[in-house]
Amino acid sequence: MFYKDERLALFIDGSNLYAAAKALGFDIDYKLLRQEFERRGKLVRAFYYTALLESEEYSPIRPLVDWLNYNGFAMVTKPAKEYTDSMGRRKVKGNMDIELAVDAMELAPRLDHIVLFSGDGDFRPLIESLQRQGCRVSVVSTIRSQPPMIADELRRQADNFIELDALREVIGRPPREPREDENGDES
Repeated sequence: MFYKDERLALFIDGSNLYAAAKALGFDIDYKLLRQEFERRGKLVRAFYYTALLESEEYSPIRPLVDWLNYNGFAMVTKPAKEYTDSMGRRKVKGNMDIELAVDAMELAPRLDHIVLFSGDGDFRPLIESLQRQGCRVSVVSTIRSQPPMIADELRRQADNFIELDALREVIGRPPREPREDENGDES
């Protein structure tokens, strides 16, 4: 439930939202997403959180990050850490939970409604704290994927759960297919 006069902010856990949309078989159109929530209330800020691999000359997420930066999203990024696990596999770690939580706590006194795009159960204490400060909290994720992308405790704590799949027609677009060049190679 949204009210036209309420001040709201979006907090988007980039990798979590990407994984949820991918599990449902669509891509997010961030311009449409922003327009949808501007329509629902007074959008104060839209944050997007992601870690970036600095070692790669070209990051596949860089065009999205640049576009969001120029189109009204507050970008919060940090370098992802690369490491080798005990099995010798290369892993990338880039958790943005603390950054998101700090920003939400700082902005809460100036907001009526916070929309969290994540299913990460680690955010349950954050939601509880935001609610104690008088903010209503909606969580956007999905239970329609296998397994569900939202932690049960997060869904229970939120004032409102918004099924990402129900937003597909409003903020979604078909996933981009890899293009083939003249040689038949995928790019």
